Amino acid sequence: MNPRRKKRLTLAVSLIGGVAVVASLLLYALNSNLNLFFTPYEIVNGKEGTGERPELGQRIRVGGMVTVGTLTRDPDSLQVEFEIHDAFGGAIMVTYDDLLPDLFREGQGIVAQGVLGENNTLEATEVLAKHDETYMPPEVAEAMGKSHEQLDYSEQQTGGSY
Repeated sequence: MNPRRKKRLTLAVSLIGGVAVVASLLLYALNSNLNLFFTPYEIVNGKEGTGERPELGQRIRVGGMVTVGTLTRDPDSLQVEFEIHDAFGGAIMVTYDDLLPDLFREGQGIVAQGVLGENNTLEATEVLAKHDETYMPPEVAEAMGKSHEQLDYSEQQTGGSY
């Protein structure tokens, strides 16, 4: 092989190798910052169809309704703990050590972002509350909408309402 071709081949292989390293680092960085959305039911029982459940220590977003009567506050700190549920029957505990949004209250829809801990407890780093009576986060609305469709269908079958 002549020296000129050898130099070009070395340059081409180096360039391809460099692009591969940069692409793999980029994919790794994107994957570590990925926050998947789950409902409480999906955390407890797995996603419908695939059975995929989040792993301990995984960073996730969870949406649901704050269960009335479950909010407890630590009198000596900002630590709060409350349960969120969805219409499918799933429920998880959320712990949060910061100021809650002004519009946060029991019985309303929220989205909490954080790390999944032991016993399906979410250690939240951020809690978002709806901003008026008509707003609900899209993921929560979709999850709750599915349940409302099921309730409507079951009412038609039984002739009653819940």
